[in-house]
Amino acid sequence: MVLVSAQFVVMLDTAVVNVALPSIQHDLHLTQTGVAWVVNAYFLAFGGFLLLSGRAADLFGRRRMFMAGAALFTGATLLAGIAPNETVLVVARTLQGLGAAVLSPSALSVILVGFPGAARAKAMSAWGAASAAGGAVGVSVGGLVTAALGWQWVFFITIPITLLALVSARFLFVAGSGDRIRRTFDAFGAITITGAALALIYATLSVVDRGWFSVESIGGAAAGVALLIAFVSIEKTAADPIVPLALFRQRAVSAGVIIGLLGGAARVSAFLLSALYLQQVLLLAPDSAGIAMLPTSVAGFVVSLLLLPRILRAIGPERTLMLGLLLLAAGHLWLARNPAGPTYSLDVLPGLLVAAAGVALSFTPSTMVIASGVPASQSGLASGLANASSQVGGAIGIAAFSAVAAARMQEQVAAGATARESIAYGLQGSFAAAAIAALVAAAVALRLLRGRPRPLTVSATERIARRSTRARP
Repeated sequence: MVLVSAQFVVMLDTAVVNVALPSIQHDLHLTQTGVAWVVNAYFLAFGGFLLLSGRAADLFGRRRMFMAGAALFTGATLLAGIAPNETVLVVARTLQGLGAAVLSPSALSVILVGFPGAARAKAMSAWGAASAAGGAVGVSVGGLVTAALGWQWVFFITIPITLLALVSARFLFVAGSGDRIRRTFDAFGAITITGAALALIYATLSVVDRGWFSVESIGGAAAGVALLIAFVSIEKTAADPIVPLALFRQRAVSAGVIIGLLGGAARVSAFLLSALYLQQVLLLAPDSAGIAMLPTSVAGFVVSLLLLPRILRAIGPERTLMLGLLLLAAGHLWLARNPAGPTYSLDVLPGLLVAAAGVALSFTPSTMVIASGVPASQSGLASGLANASSQVGGAIGIAAFSAVAAARMQEQVAAGATARESIAYGLQGSFAAAAIAALVAAAVALRLLRGRPRPLTVSATERIARRSTRARP
């Protein structure tokens, strides 16, 4: 329960601030750049440090890292709630993202190691339910809390949960938390992979704010690619690599990361694009749009908690993943219909419910697929890979789908369409693009089913590391 509650808060804070932004901007006199960075700082720190934090859980202990993440997240959340100006709020959001990056993979690695067999499936289902509910509730509740209590309370409401998680974690027994397979720390590998993740996420966020050909977008992408190349070169000769490249020879890992990128793009857009459609096409007020999103919270929670364990037992994680991605694509395609005179009950709600079911059925199995190709001693790395691929995919998806919407909107404006018609046409293209991403991910999952590899053992990983050590000049 402690682990699941922490994940709920992490996912809640990825979305809850968006609806409160107008009030925050008014009270703190935020610049437009400041408004963007209140959101982007969290995503940048969260996505950028996930892989490093997951590996640190393997090295320093899962419970220790969980408690460190919970403490940092709680303190940063309090700072965000009392922030007197733009600078303090952006710093607080950055620290929040860093705390989330430490908290989430360490909690997930505890589940992967500490729950055997059927118990793991149930725990992972609860994890998925918390993740799905957190993102959807953030969109739904943010406006209601802001209207009733003020924007500060979108931060304050989560503090009791993370404090409880921090206190309870002291009494958690974490199986395998004392393992110490790694004896050295790959500092150069850690620096380059974290720098690459930060640069690539910054580049994709800059696309949304400044365009594809801005200095920030191109410079960030170039720096990210250069650091990624340097990282691969370092890992090839590292005695104790932070990410053993041999893992990517396992089809479950390589395919799982690709699915995480594409699926993450489709999952994030399901809620973000829908919220935009409700407010800018159906012209709902922010609090009304939040209420309209509530059914997705219920649907995602119910599917994750009640249906997912049964489906996993019946057909396994790979087929469950493919089913979820197909449902996600179907939900996006329904929302892409863009009929004349759209209504919520007929043209939005059915697509939202199907997409929510797809999110619930694809999120957890994608993590399980990656974990199946990684030794138990590297469960932190597995959770970091799963979370990082999903977060990076989400950032790329937001940039790409926003670009699709903008191009189609400009086309309609030039043709003399109204603002509402242009926005609807633009979002139609974004929903269709997200559906394509989900379908491609489903195709990769189908390919994975055709040749399930034998999981890489700890001894195999150690042999590869020894060969790499001998190969160094």
